[in-house]
Amino acid sequence: MFYETLRIENLESGITTISLDRPEKRNAINSQMMDEFVSILNILEKDTETRVVILAAIGRTFCAGGDLKWMQDQARKPRQAKIDEATRLAKMLERIDNFTKPIIAKVNGPAYGGGVGLLSVCDIVVAADDCQFALTETRLGLIPATIGPYVVRRLGEGAARQVFMNAKSFSAHEAQRLGLVSQVVNSRQLGDATLEEADAFLRCAPGAVSEAKQLCLYLSRSSQKEQVAHSVEKLADRWESDEAQKAIASFFAQMGAKEQMKNAKAAD
Repeated sequence: MFYETLRIENLESGITTISLDRPEKRNAINSQMMDEFVSILNILEKDTETRVVILAAIGRTFCAGGDLKWMQDQARKPRQAKIDEATRLAKMLERIDNFTKPIIAKVNGPAYGGGVGLLSVCDIVVAADDCQFALTETRLGLIPATIGPYVVRRLGEGAARQVFMNAKSFSAHEAQRLGLVSQVVNSRQLGDATLEEADAFLRCAPGAVSEAKQLCLYLSRSSQKEQVAHSVEKLADRWESDEAQKAIASFFAQMGAKEQMKNAKAAD
């Protein structure tokens, strides 16, 4: 399927890269990008070849936030149309957040407003050390509302209060301190560092990775009483899965082989 705002690249290793592809608009988010994002994630969810997704960007800016023309259009629309379009953005963020496979953001340039929202729903964020970030909505008389639940959850209330209202830009290292960015690297190392994070997932059982992610989301959003019962059931399910049975048997077989080699060398 052809996408106008996204570029899709499938690697044989099980990694699929989704690149924001509106460099002339600094990869700003518009209605079409929202719909295309949901569409491709729905496809990749069912694609057994895709085990990890890398979110990248074409051009020098990762994402400038909401498209200015899109925002201008919303200002002229009746209230219900504004709500409908805000819901479209919310649904895109919800879809990314609930995607069952790992998503690693490869941040090569500035991320503002909605771009920060995108990073907040990724599992791991690797950023070049010269990147800048900001929640710029209040400069336009707006607020980071639709992205807000994800940004506050990612940063925590205390850290979010430092950047949520003042529209000040902050560095990659500050973003790491706040909890938005996972790893900061030199721009020349960005590609390798991102692939290294992806490779770690590829060395794990795919079903277990998916269920571990879903468990993480559940535990962060449920009561402690619910967490205990749910986690016990999920561990029992995993113990009974074919994937776990094979992985455990393989592990002990390797351990046994190493022990035999060790004993053989000792005997010599």
